[in-house]
Amino acid sequence: MSFAERAGLSVLHRLDPERAHEIALHAMRAGFGPRQEAVVSERLRVSVAGLDLPNPLGLAAGLDKNAVAVEPLLRAGFGFVEVGAATPLPQPGNPKPRLFRLTGDRAIINRFGFNNEGMEAIGARLEGRGSGGVVGINLGANKASADRAADYVRVLERIGPHVDFATVNVSSPNTERLRELQGRDALAALIGGVVEANAALCRPIPVFLKIAPDLGRDELSDIAEVALQSGISGIVATNTTLSREGLTSPEKGEAGGLSGAPLFERSTVVLARLYQLTGGRLPLIGVGGIRTGADAYAKIRAGASALQIYSALVYEGLSLVPRILGDLDRLLEKDGFNSLGDAVGRDATSWADRDV
Repeated sequence: MSFAERAGLSVLHRLDPERAHEIALHAMRAGFGPRQEAVVSERLRVSVAGLDLPNPLGLAAGLDKNAVAVEPLLRAGFGFVEVGAATPLPQPGNPKPRLFRLTGDRAIINRFGFNNEGMEAIGARLEGRGSGGVVGINLGANKASADRAADYVRVLERIGPHVDFATVNVSSPNTERLRELQGRDALAALIGGVVEANAALCRPIPVFLKIAPDLGRDELSDIAEVALQSGISGIVATNTTLSREGLTSPEKGEAGGLSGAPLFERSTVVLARLYQLTGGRLPLIGVGGIRTGADAYAKIRAGASALQIYSALVYEGLSLVPRILGDLDRLLEKDGFNSLGDAVGRDATSWADRDV
């Protein structure tokens, strides 16, 4: 990390977390983001659900909810960027304060509640972006919607033609009763509608499902079965957790979803169990607690074909992106793997057997 980046993070951490987030995005949009050389290695090139990625490390949804800094974020070295969540109608989200740094735990708690400018504003920005880079949209539902399943279809129909993939987000803990859509019957109906709408696009795109880490074995088994039968392209594992186990920071009692370092083990166990349940037939994107190349490598060996980060950037800055990729490349080389795909799932059994 450079002196300038360290100083910038120090200043931002003196501010309210949500205000600091907004300032960082505005700075990137104004051209103050890093222009980092991409980590070039054939070992790191991957193809996930037909998406050819220059490297496996993506930016998770939530940092750029309204697609205001897509190009600067791609220049930071990510293999792909996911924006959103987008809902049909604009919504303010939950009352502030709703974002909390747990510095001692290297974690974040948020209860945003799908705050965003709505699919029309986000879609208009994505229509005007350049063709370079892989960009996806996280699909959400309005809090007051009478038909949340239909909301996902509406957002896909509006924004899908302007992105490379979409993620169905039924796992945010901050919209009341949203996680009920992860139940077998509700999920099958929801995915069926989204897959049908995707097939009707002039250019169908890969559609992923993002799930929560707070699921038991039976629930994961149902999700895996629905995913395999539905024609969905893959699973993102995982979103934030409601668990507060092991936290020490004063903010640990705040309501919302927890992300960051404490989520690493729980999310990796869920990832490995999904890899076993799907038999490696569906690509999995590993998310949750990645801070180092070793963390990234562990997710790959647990069953991930690609990765996403977000919370660690709050503490480490965007220089973390090439550091993780460089370390991951060296670890793959050290273990004799000529491609990342050769390492996927090697440790799935040992991870899946852990108790969390």
